[in-house]
Amino acid sequence: MQRTTAIRTGLSALLLVGTWATAGLAPAVAAPSSPATSTTAEAPASAGLLTAMQKDLGLTAGQARDRIAATKTATAVEKKAVRAAGSSYGGSWYDSESDTLTVAVTSERTAAAVRATGATVQLVEHSAKQLDAVKKKIDTLAASVPDGVSSWGVNEQTNKVVVSVVADQRDDNDVRAFLARARQAGPVTVEETAEAVTTTAAGTVGGDPYYTGNVRCSIGFSVYGGFVTAGHCGSTGAQVRGWDNSYIGNFQGSTFPGNDYAWVNVGSGWWTVPVVLGWGTVSDALVRGSNEAPVGAYICRSGSTTHWRCGTLQGKNITVNYGNGQLVYSLTQTSACAEGGDSGGSFITGDQAQGITSGASGNCSTGGNTFYQPIKPILSRYGLTLHTA
Repeated sequence: MQRTTAIRTGLSALLLVGTWATAGLAPAVAAPSSPATSTTAEAPASAGLLTAMQKDLGLTAGQARDRIAATKTATAVEKKAVRAAGSSYGGSWYDSESDTLTVAVTSERTAAAVRATGATVQLVEHSAKQLDAVKKKIDTLAASVPDGVSSWGVNEQTNKVVVSVVADQRDDNDVRAFLARARQAGPVTVEETAEAVTTTAAGTVGGDPYYTGNVRCSIGFSVYGGFVTAGHCGSTGAQVRGWDNSYIGNFQGSTFPGNDYAWVNVGSGWWTVPVVLGWGTVSDALVRGSNEAPVGAYICRSGSTTHWRCGTLQGKNITVNYGNGQLVYSLTQTSACAEGGDSGGSFITGDQAQGITSGASGNCSTGGNTFYQPIKPILSRYGLTLHTA
């Protein structure tokens, strides 16, 4: 295939922007992509985004528009409410059905200040700091975690730490022993999941965004000098090839397990732009920032296998067990599906970067959950700056 200027412009935008739509594009798609409308409250949502949200979230077009606007408002209110709650902050979540952002507090004395921000208040027993301490105690059990324990993290609504176990291994002796030790850490509850969580890398498939060795993954967001992606996709120094098999750069830093993030430098005719492509499902979007969305907000993700998928942000600061003692901490859980090859792809709400795909349970046919590494710790770890419009 000829590598014309038009092709390189469009596909470099995709591959080095991050894949809001995905990190890959079949080389047959040769037309350049225009970084068009940003899905913000100021600009009308694209027809593609509304269609995707209707399909994945069961909404009407009007409800999808309302969800986009309401999520942006809730994100802004949450930031103010957390400051108002101070040390009594016990977590927060957004309910799209009632259009309500709830902020949990441990003291009635801070309730009025929190309500003044526009949030609803719920009194709870444990602060977010206390629950995080319980979760960290369970993290110290990592050396003995069996594969039947899938993940654990704070659940703001229940004001407890939830440990997720694979249903058919609930009665396994090692699982039972781990749960007994976890309960000693503090307020813990157990839930079952049908399948274990796995990373979402895949073997090489022609025409997709980037490869390292025999692994295909999806590119995340552009940073100045390169792009961020998942750490399990390649080790530091590994060479990265683009959709056309040309050299892009190398992994400059990579961490997995513990965390799941990496960054790749860009050169050899490739460059970065603050765009996420829509794969024809949504309009191309400019990335304008990285304001963190609250639990309960809508969120969309994209990767080189399953393209554009939307869901709900379900929980933060989750520890995930990928088996064989490979734990990753501080992930965020969503209901948007993903499959092999989607690793490293972008999670975004509106025009705000949220994180990069780490792993998933289930698939996009039967449903499942995904876990992403939040964007800000990646930028902080490597001293990177998100490329924004």
